[in-house]
Order: sequence, then C-alpha cells, then structure tokens
Amino acid sequence: MSGSMSRKVVRLRDVADAAGTSTKTASRVVNGDSRVSPDTRRRVEQAVESLGYQVDVTARSLRRGVDDTIGIVVPTIGDPFFAKAIEEIEKRSLDLGVKLLVASNSYSAETEREIVEGLIGRRVAGLIITPEFADYSFLQRIPTPTVFIDRHPRGLDSGVVRVDDQGAARAAVLHLAEHGHRRVAIVTDDLTIRTSKLRHLGYHDALRDRGLPIEERLEAHGCRDAHDAFSATEALISGPHAPTAIFSSRSETSLGVVRQLHASGRTDIALISFGDFVTADVITPAVTAIDHDPAMLASAAMDRLTERMAGVPDDGSDTIVPLRLIERGSGELTPAHLEASA
Repeated sequence: MSGSMSRKVVRLRDVADAAGTSTKTASRVVNGDSRVSPDTRRRVEQAVESLGYQVDVTARSLRRGVDDTIGIVVPTIGDPFFAKAIEEIEKRSLDLGVKLLVASNSYSAETEREIVEGLIGRRVAGLIITPEFADYSFLQRIPTPTVFIDRHPRGLDSGVVRVDDQGAARAAVLHLAEHGHRRVAIVTDDLTIRTSKLRHLGYHDALRDRGLPIEERLEAHGCRDAHDAFSATEALISGPHAPTAIFSSRSETSLGVVRQLHASGRTDIALISFGDFVTADVITPAVTAIDHDPAMLASAAMDRLTERMAGVPDDGSDTIVPLRLIERGSGELTPAHLEASA
C-alpha cells in the first residue's frame, strides 16, 4: 500500500510544462538567474509552489549514482584570473550544497586528459573546464554534465562561456591609437591557444583599421607567465624601434610588463592590460584594463552547469559575458614626441 501511495517525483520538466515555458528557462528561475522576465518568473515560481518541486542536488546526485562534487580544471591556479574564477565557483557550489575539486593541467595535454578522466572516474556530478591542449572528443561518450569556460575545446562541438576576445582586443588597441600611438607592441601567450590567437587577431584588426604597419619586432609571443613577459618587455623596449605603447593580452603577463617598465624607468610607455589584477589601480600610472571579470565568467558557467545537471541539454550556443574598458591613466598616455610638440 505504501508503495502505491508514494509521492510522485516532480521533475523540472513538470514545472516548465505547468508554467508554459522551456526547461532551460525554468532552471534559470529555480537557480536565481536574473535573465528571466518578471512575468515568466512569477509563472515558474507559482508552478514550483503548486507542484511542490524541490531542488536537492545531493539527493539527485545519489540517485544518479554520482558524487555530490563538482570538478574544475584550469591551466594553473597560480594565474590571478583562474584563482578568482575558482573562488566564485566555490561560493556557488556551497550555495548548492556540493563540494568542489580543483585541478591544474600544468599546460600538459596528457596531464589534462588524465585529470579530466580521473574526475569522471570519481563520478563527479559535473565539470567546469578551461581547455588547453587536449583533444576532448572522448567526452562525446561521457554523460557527465560539462561546461567549458574561456575557450572552445578541441575535438568537441560544445557551447562555451566566454568573452569577445577579438573585439575587446581590437577596442583596446584602437584606444591606444586614438591617443596618438603608432608603434603599439603586443605581449601575449602561445598563439596555439584560441584566446591568445583571437586577441592577437584583434590587435592586427586595430592596426589595419588605423593603417598602421604590422611589425614582427613589436610582437612578443609565447609568454606563459610574468617572468616570460618581464624578459620579453625588456627586449621590446631596449631596441632602436621601441614601442610607445604595449597591449598585454593577459593579466599574468601584464604583471611582468609592469615590473619591467618600472624597473627600467619607462613608465612613459602606455599600457593596456586584457584583464585586471591586484595593485593595477594603485601603482603610478594606474593600469588601464579590459575588465575581463573572472567572477562573472565563473558565475555564468555555474548557471550553465546547473542547467546541465538539471537535465537541460546543451544547445551548442556560446554564453557571451560583456566587457568594459577601465580608463586609469596608463592607456591614456600620449607618445613623448606629441607631448614635446604640444
């Protein structure tokens, strides 16, 4: 008797049907996403209340035979960008009642795949991955909900939570050109990395837009960390054709650029950083930055992962997080020869 009288399990699909909306939209309301109209939110909330729908991530995980844990894989936890992203994901995970496992792929394709497979082997409830070099085609046969952040994976057609890397880089370099700079250098990571490649393309787009020459000697590639960027900047500003401005394509490389400019007494060289960093607003001149907010990306990734965990399929589209340019002074410096003629 008790078996036949047991309470029917209310699914998110039932809530969506009752509210006259999609499962994806219902999931957004349930998980506190603001991207829903007031009327739709009201209908979903009424359906949740009338049907008695309850979100229990831990119980759902146990029913599916997985752990109440989310795994996150990043290239390195030493990068301020990824450290802030992890912090935001951890906050959201605690709100959901799930634990977080963090791993670094150490810039190795082999290690990257081993780590992801290891997390899947632990039967994590979901994965958030910043893909680097590995081929992710093996995930096509894996049911674990997975969200990619910051860049597209190789070998897998999947939507990504990202920013407009190329457009933002173009806007930054155009900003420098508008302040009179004709020799703008770039300090960037390995161009085999998609985000680095897109930012490099944006740099070239801006130079072409302004009719400025593209010169290899003004480009420093392969700077994985602040140490590499420090050395690369020294080489850029020591030559006879030194730049009057630098576009640094990552917050970590920006740290190295800033240290070299200050160490060599060349704070007259304009600088824009793709990504903010600690102390950027207190040094002199304060660093103009593209606000590539990792917390916003991480929060959007958690919204997307929660939808996947609730059974909403990935439609393959990207989630684009907006960017803004923060003018602080270093990106608004004018070349010395213009100041002298003024």
